[in-house]
This record gives sequence, structure tokens and C-alpha cells, in this order.
Amino acid sequence: MILLLGATGYVGQAFAAELRRRNRPFTELTRSAVDYTRFSVLRETLRSLRPECVVNCAGYTGKPNVDACEVARADTLQGNTLFPLTLAQACEVEKVPLGHVSSGCIYAGAKLADQYGVFRPEKDLMSPGVHHLVQQHPERLRGFSEEDAPNFSFRDGPCSFYSGTKALGEEAMLGVGDAYLWRLRIPFDRYDSPRNYLSKVQRYSRVYNNINSISHREDFAKACLDLWDLRAPFGIYNVTNAGWVTTRQVVEKVQAVLRLDRKFEYFENDAEFYTSAAQTQRSNCILDTSKLLATGVRVRPVEEALDESLRNWVPESK
Repeated sequence: MILLLGATGYVGQAFAAELRRRNRPFTELTRSAVDYTRFSVLRETLRSLRPECVVNCAGYTGKPNVDACEVARADTLQGNTLFPLTLAQACEVEKVPLGHVSSGCIYAGAKLADQYGVFRPEKDLMSPGVHHLVQQHPERLRGFSEEDAPNFSFRDGPCSFYSGTKALGEEAMLGVGDAYLWRLRIPFDRYDSPRNYLSKVQRYSRVYNNINSISHREDFAKACLDLWDLRAPFGIYNVTNAGWVTTRQVVEKVQAVLRLDRKFEYFENDAEFYTSAAQTQRSNCILDTSKLLATGVRVRPVEEALDESLRNWVPESK
């Protein structure tokens, strides 16, 4: 039996659906039923249920977006740093493996090859010179691997408070028990939802163009559970669809497939976006999935996942 925390959340729902599809027994645990943020309560729950592993989808993301985390700092720190550490410690004591949904939002940019072929971090892929180079030579881009230190964190800022707490949570959990840290990036699928990246893009009054790795929600849950089923080595895994995409490319796909009767306008630059639409820094980055693929787990290319989601789009019921 798998113990699933945060099952009612956007990502937790995908894990619950995938576990049902696999006919895997699991137990959903809600904070309203059991305050699993308390170590003693959590340890007793693990001792009583004896799950084969714990999947943690609980965390604090802020609503409607990470700007809310700048205000609710105590809740953000508790949900993304203190609780994951408490959970890892309880699982270590009870010898229960853990799978924790982390975030790729602890990086900015990607690694860009210079004229000598040496890859160096570049935080801003949309600066005029860099963006032109990326458009002309996309092969010179490489995503951040699990071995690369986060560069959108409290230790390497500036960053959002949300991203800072997610990076700190990973740092605190490393080496504590047998755990997977699964990094998610900008979830999406075919179901219209306030949490779905494709829904957000359609509803933006103006669009902020950037370059990102993104994660199909169902593909993400499948890949994470595949890692457990394969008993892949514990550790950090970037779990995104292979490749990367620009927001402009996503908008073009949305327009072509859904035939929206509207014109999309873009922010001219970062200065305009942060002056008029955002209160805190946003993470835009590319992640390398080589480690994930090397285990034998397969994820679709990002273009394929986007196309399938839009072709089978399910509007939100009114």
C-alpha cells in the first residue's frame, strides 16, 4: 500500500488517478483527518499503516500564483521546507521510502555553450543577444542537471520566496533516509483548470514570453511511479517532458488547434512584465532529463505532449 499525501491537490489528483489505473492500493491522508505536519503524529501514522512508500504531493504554492507566497511566508516555509524535512525524518526512523514532489523552479535560464564549446550558466535567455543566439543555434543550449546547484534560490538570488523555500527543502532533505525528489515544472494536460499552464496562457491579458521545460501532469505521475516500480536509485530526478518550448510557441499551438477568437499581445520585456503584472521574480529554465531517461523510464517529447493535450482539450464545466 502507498500512502499519498496531498491527494486533493492538482498534482496529487494525477497520482491518485495513475495509482487507480495501475490497480495499486493506496491510502489518501488529509490534514483535516490527521495533522501529519507533526512529527509524533506522522511517525505513529507510519508505524500503524506500514506503507511500502509515501508519496508527498503536499506543499504551498500560493493562490492564484507565487506572488501570494511573498505575503504568506510562514505558510510557504512550513509547507515547502519544514514539513518535507519532518516527513523525511519520520520516514527514515520508520524505514519507509519517500517520494517527494519538488520543483524545477529553483533554476533560472540554462547552460549555454560559448565559442569554445564550454557550457556556462546563463540566467536570462531572453536578453537580446542571448535570445538571438538561442534562436539561431538551439543546439548550444543544455538544461541544468541534478548535479547543478540551484541558481534561483536564497543562496543564489534574486529569487521568489516560493523558489527559495523549495530549494531549501531539497537541501534539508538530502541524505535523510531513502527518498526520491521529483522535480516538476509548469504542469499542464488536456483538462482546463486554473492550475493548468495551457489554461493560464489562454486567459492572460498579455503574455510573458520565455523559454522553459514543462511537465505533462499525467506523464509526470507515471514517470515518478515508474521510478519506484523499477526501484531506481534514490535521489533527485528532473521529471519534465523532453525538450523545451517558448511561451510564444505554446500560444501559436493554442491558436492553431483551439482556434481562439482573440489576438495575443506580449510584454515588451522583463521590465514591463515586472512593473505591471508580477510582484516577484519568476523562474524560467530548462532542465536536463538524461538521468531520468537513463533509468529506462520514458517520457514523451514536449511537442507531442502539448499537441495531444490541445487536440483533446476538455473545457472547464461552468
